[in-house]
Parts: sequence; structure tokens; C-alpha cells
Amino acid sequence: MEVIRNKVAESGIQVFNLDDLIGAVVIKEIDLAAYLYGGFVLREKEFRQTLKEKDWADFGNAHVGVFCSTDAIIPTWAYMLVAAQLEQISASISFAKSPEIRNRVYQDALRKFDWSIYSDRIVVIKGCGTGAVPTSAYVEATTQLQRVARKIMFGEPCSSVPVWRKK
Repeated sequence: MEVIRNKVAESGIQVFNLDDLIGAVVIKEIDLAAYLYGGFVLREKEFRQTLKEKDWADFGNAHVGVFCSTDAIIPTWAYMLVAAQLEQISASISFAKSPEIRNRVYQDALRKFDWSIYSDRIVVIKGCGTGAVPTSAYVEATTQLQRVARKIMFGEPCSSVPVWRKK
């Protein structure tokens, strides 16, 4: 009887899973449109009072994006007041919406990652995940891996698309 060999396991291919890179990230948004009087005007006194009375606990350790979804002209200081409230409790604060925040979190994690573990290795960047990984993370991972890896592929070790090979 012939022994079944796992050629993928024997190949030494390393899998880099972007889904595992940042773990469970909480992203929250604050839309300043909710604080506009008549949908157009931000009244400073009322806005300050609302921020003072707000329970900020829901934003603890979250990556928070502050924006306005309407065409109202919001003074810069309004965004600054929100940031001042969140600075001590949130993981980060951005003038952005959720997709851009997720991009920033991944970019930051990828820049801090120790790529030396993939030195002169064949690496498959896992492609079948949760779908929460932004395309920008795949681009950044490819760029970083090109500095250290021997070969980069996309997909799964048993079924991958060649992306790059060191000459």
C-alpha cells in the first residue's frame, strides 16, 4: 500500500494570513451630522454641553472615525473637541470613515511587523479569509515581503497564484 504524502506540508511554504495580523479590531464612527441644529448649523454651546454629557465608554479601545455625512460646513474645532474627549480612551482617532480606518490599522500593523521570519522563504499570502482585509493590506504585504522572501504567492498552499519571485 502506497503512503500518502502531503507535498504541501513538505514544501516548506509559509502562510501569511492577514486576518490574523490585527486580531479583533473595533471600529466606531461619530457622525457630526447628528449634532447639527436644523441639519445645517453646529451651535457651539449646545455641542460642548452634549459632548460633556455623552457617555464615551462605548468608544473604549476602539479606533474611532469622526466625520460629517452632510454638506454642512463644520468648523475644525468641532472635530478637535471630539478628539479631545476620546484621546484617553480610544485606540486611535481619525478624521475618516470605517474603511479608511481599517486601512490605517492594517498599514500600521504591517509596517511594525517583523518580516525577517520570511527571509528567503516561499510565502503564500492567504486569500480566503473573512473578507474584512482591505486590498491595500495585500499590496503592502507584497511590498514588504519582496524585501525578504524568495517567492510570493496568493491563495492557499494547495492552490495558489504566483505573484513574484526573486531573480
